[in-house]
Amino acid sequence: MSEKEATVYLIDVSRSMSKKHSGRSQTDLEWALQYVWDKITNVVFTGRKTLMIGVVGLGTDGTSNDMASQDDSYKHISVLQPISQILMPELRSLPKVLTPSKTDDRDVLSGIIIAVDMMMKHCKHLKYKKRIVVITNATGHIDADDVESTAEQFKNHDIELVLLGIDFDDPDYGTKEEDKSATKAENERTLKKLVDLSGGMFGTMQEAIDQLSRPDMKPIRATPTYRGQLRLGDPEQYDTALSIDVERYFKVQTRRPPTASSFVIRENTADDDQGLQSVHSIYKYSAKLENGETKELSREELAKGYEYGRTAVAIMESEQNITKLETSMGYDILGFIPMEHVERYMLLDNSNVVVAQRGNDKAALALSSLVHALFELGSVAVGRLVKKDMQDPILTILSPLVEADLECLVENVLPFAEDVRSYRFPPLDKVLTVSGKELTEHRNLPNQKLMTSMSDFVDNMTLMNDDEEMMAMEDTFSPVLHRVEGAIKFRAIHGPEKFPDEPEMFKTYREQPEELRDRSQKALEKLIEAADVKKVQQRAKGRRRYRDTEKPISGLDVSELLRKEKRDHVSPDNAIPEFIQMIETAADEKYIATIVQQMGTILTDWVRTSYGEKNYGKVVEGLGTVRQWMQELEMPDLYNNMVQELKEKILSKQLGGDRALMWFQARKNKLGLISSDECKPSKITAEAAHAFLDPKPGT
Repeated sequence: MSEKEATVYLIDVSRSMSKKHSGRSQTDLEWALQYVWDKITNVVFTGRKTLMIGVVGLGTDGTSNDMASQDDSYKHISVLQPISQILMPELRSLPKVLTPSKTDDRDVLSGIIIAVDMMMKHCKHLKYKKRIVVITNATGHIDADDVESTAEQFKNHDIELVLLGIDFDDPDYGTKEEDKSATKAENERTLKKLVDLSGGMFGTMQEAIDQLSRPDMKPIRATPTYRGQLRLGDPEQYDTALSIDVERYFKVQTRRPPTASSFVIRENTADDDQGLQSVHSIYKYSAKLENGETKELSREELAKGYEYGRTAVAIMESEQNITKLETSMGYDILGFIPMEHVERYMLLDNSNVVVAQRGNDKAALALSSLVHALFELGSVAVGRLVKKDMQDPILTILSPLVEADLECLVENVLPFAEDVRSYRFPPLDKVLTVSGKELTEHRNLPNQKLMTSMSDFVDNMTLMNDDEEMMAMEDTFSPVLHRVEGAIKFRAIHGPEKFPDEPEMFKTYREQPEELRDRSQKALEKLIEAADVKKVQQRAKGRRRYRDTEKPISGLDVSELLRKEKRDHVSPDNAIPEFIQMIETAADEKYIATIVQQMGTILTDWVRTSYGEKNYGKVVEGLGTVRQWMQELEMPDLYNNMVQELKEKILSKQLGGDRALMWFQARKNKLGLISSDECKPSKITAEAAHAFLDPKPGT
């Protein structure tokens, strides 16, 4: 179970906190609340019931605390949020009460005593991690008589004190307030004494605000994902089999941004309700009977169907056990392979660690022996893991890890053969001719000048600066992940009217450091010259009635130079490329209609002369090309008429027999009619376009 934590925030809301200082555009209170909102929303984000938050206002107009009747020094201190779990309703109510008051009458030390009293009444003698965070500008009166006794309360009850001051001096961080009043300077010394005596933390708010742009490391409680035996051999059959009690934990796991959920606005909601209700999906199933009627079915009446070719093979739920592998919990070592035979793609999944069972010295010694044996032999183990009985087995690679304070096996789940994609690329350092001759000098191969320029450019792009790394591994994080979380937390406080500004530190991940850019500029210019880099003319995008003929960058029109006559016939031997060339130079509708009609004739002939399914791929490509161009040129009727005629001939078996599979390929690639939703001039509705794909003549 997670450790219980209780944190009380003592926030100065006096009149002086409504002023702006040190050139800031925000008031002192608005500036300081950035830190408070970040910490509180982090707690709400986790949803843990064991994280308790309390909020006390210092310098409020009124007074609301249990000790106000005992002494006047506890006036203008109000408990705004008792120590409890904070959810969205409580979070939304806090900005309304954390506003500047009309008085500067308050005593920070009295507020701290109130916070200690709250903490002791809530936690009693139970095991809690207790913390009090004080935020103030320390401009009011402080009665320093109780500093020593208050510090003793913190030490005796194991309460951590964190004091963050507005414009407090901190030589270590480099902050100093000019023209500071004598009262504030004295108050700083008093609060510093209290923190030192209680063993707490004293700092300036500037440092706390600056650290908000850097995401906090969130410690997680280690939870085993497997507890059982790691076996080499079968201990039930062989006395020589190895069996070690082990535990499996996450080591590296991908963390993704939170996903959105669908909600609807609930009617007749109370003022304190969020007014949202989860969306529930209801599924209804129906089937057409032989007599044409439709019958509604329940989910229990359905059976799973598995595709076998174009046929669905049904397997009833009672027969599902034939597809289920009967397994028992365990971790078995199947064999060993040299480490150099482990390819990089085998280690791309999340990593886990396998360690000996806690408190089991015998298991620790046995696992240590196995780890050292693998390490010294340069080998890894191939394992088979079944987390629980009747679960699917997982094949893994177990690599030894030996460090000063840790000996364990690092586990990676092996990918399936279907997950591996093998691609062949031509070599980068040579060109092979058709005859097999190797060319080491070619226009596609880099020359020595280009190689030297690239090497110099890479050297100038180094992230090392005076033996200090610009982006060390421990300083990097995912801007997308933390930007999404930051937006959610900001909206939770401020509502939908605002959106948070991007932290300055996040911008450094999008922009190259200025010093690095300046340092590598000359090397980049030499590289551009050596590579003969030229700007390519940008091709205009968007739908146009007709395309303008693109002029070559050189200004030379090869067709014009050769005085080649304009092509007006699509060759069946090279139909698709010629169709594209002719469309790109088309100047009138009549010409476009002619070549589309020719293309329709060619596609029909391809279907008719196809031996089996041999030409179906070409027909699908041709249909897709014509459809794309007619949609872009806003002439959908030409394509629609062509594909309607082709479908009628296919389904009426006029093209060499049963060619229904050809229309199945057209349906699969969504090569139906162009609807008005896709192209405005079309007269075909989306419903009609969808119905057209059905393999029925006349639809």
